[in-house]
Amino acid sequence: MNMRFHAVVVRIHGHEVRGVGVDSETRCAHYGTERDVVAMKFGCCETYVPCVRCHESVADHDAEPWPTARTDEPAVLCGVCGFEMTPSEYVARSSCPECAAAFNPGCEAHYHRYFEWIDDA
Repeated sequence: MNMRFHAVVVRIHGHEVRGVGVDSETRCAHYGTERDVVAMKFGCCETYVPCVRCHESVADHDAEPWPTARTDEPAVLCGVCGFEMTPSEYVARSSCPECAAAFNPGCEAHYHRYFEWIDDA
């Protein structure tokens, strides 16, 4: 079955999230497992998106990772409870510090796309 998804803007726990096929917990058309429940802000537009592929689909500019100088500012949203965390908090955890929702461990392979200070290893 070939499903088509459209770019959407949704409000999740009071936060605007842009992406493709975004559900009520930030899963998207690209990543939809039980643990794909975060959205990240990019330094270029400061808009929450579930993944870099969603950013490529909905933005009119190239994605710029969240800057190193701003690691202490909230830029990661838990789609389950709406808790905002700093990138430093997020990368140090495997689950939400507020509601304990588990995060997808595979996301670590893409951190360099979201956070400026993390190298592509």
